Amino acid sequence: MAIQAHLKRWGLLLILGVFLGSCAPPAQSPQERETSQTSQTAGQFTIVTTFLPITAFTKAVVGDRATVEQLLPPNVDAHDFQARPEDVRLLGTARVLVKNGLGLETFLDPLIKNAANTDLKVIDTSAGVTPIASAKGDPDHTHDYDDHSHSHSHGEFNPHIWLDPQRAVQQVKNIRDGLIAVDPEGAAIYEENSAAFIQKLEALDALAREKLTPFAGKTFVIYHDVAPYFAERYNLKAIYLVGNPAVNPSPADVQRVMQAVQQSDLKTLLTEPGQEQAFESLARDSGAKVSVFDPLERAPSAADLTPAYFLGKMEQNILNLAEAFGAQRQAHRSPYSLAVLELAWIPL
Repeated sequence: MAIQAHLKRWGLLLILGVFLGSCAPPAQSPQERETSQTSQTAGQFTIVTTFLPITAFTKAVVGDRATVEQLLPPNVDAHDFQARPEDVRLLGTARVLVKNGLGLETFLDPLIKNAANTDLKVIDTSAGVTPIASAKGDPDHTHDYDDHSHSHSHGEFNPHIWLDPQRAVQQVKNIRDGLIAVDPEGAAIYEENSAAFIQKLEALDALAREKLTPFAGKTFVIYHDVAPYFAERYNLKAIYLVGNPAVNPSPADVQRVMQAVQQSDLKTLLTEPGQEQAFESLARDSGAKVSVFDPLERAPSAADLTPAYFLGKMEQNILNLAEAFGAQRQAHRSPYSLAVLELAWIPL
């Protein structure tokens, strides 16, 4: 009898174990667990951004409050982007879309329409920013491509506001206010994070004033029309080789830039990442060097879609431009770089 009672007890425990096991949730893969944990940490909603600076600003404001997903692949800029079916699905499930504005992201309207997400909140970071009109009809900004005169491909206003630290501050404030309207419970987080990032943008502005004020009124040459806001902010003039980075420069473009180099006595021509070859012959003919002014329209990889990457590259732009005007350099560690030794330029 004792043996039978013992077996009954074991049978009951076995049945109970099977019952409880059937009620338990199925085992998750490591990827599913990571996704679940991220979703819980992220405030249960998704924010879609368009490209590098907007992603960097949004991540700086959001912190861990929500999930931020960039619409464009990291190494593709708005000039080259081709929408995909998965982009429509992403916008269909998102709660917020953050864009630069000023006519840059013309691809968004059909995507938003097809996503049919009536709850989607769109934050235009250019709201309240004083824009600069596109320079249509200006001889300095009109080029002869294939014997046809065309100004650059931007709309009514030049969209590159993120390269001016002070206008970038307004963009960050717009993101902050837009997110507070959508998620008022996160207001304190958005306020604190945006204030911290604005301090870093103000530090960039101070660095630019320190390094570039000695060169006020001077002209620099860049690859395409990305720097009117930056140039205006620091009392400089920017001349570009091409209006659209996808278009090859014409002989007239090359001649115009050579004249600008000769008149301004530039030490360095500022090209873009991946476009160094376009300025090599110009540099040889003028005796100038070639450096980089990164328009920050794209990032090398998804890992670089961060506030730190944006700040570090902007610092490099400032220092490279100071060198182009003839500043000398000394080694130092950049506060914005991830343990990378950068270069600081000291005006003569």
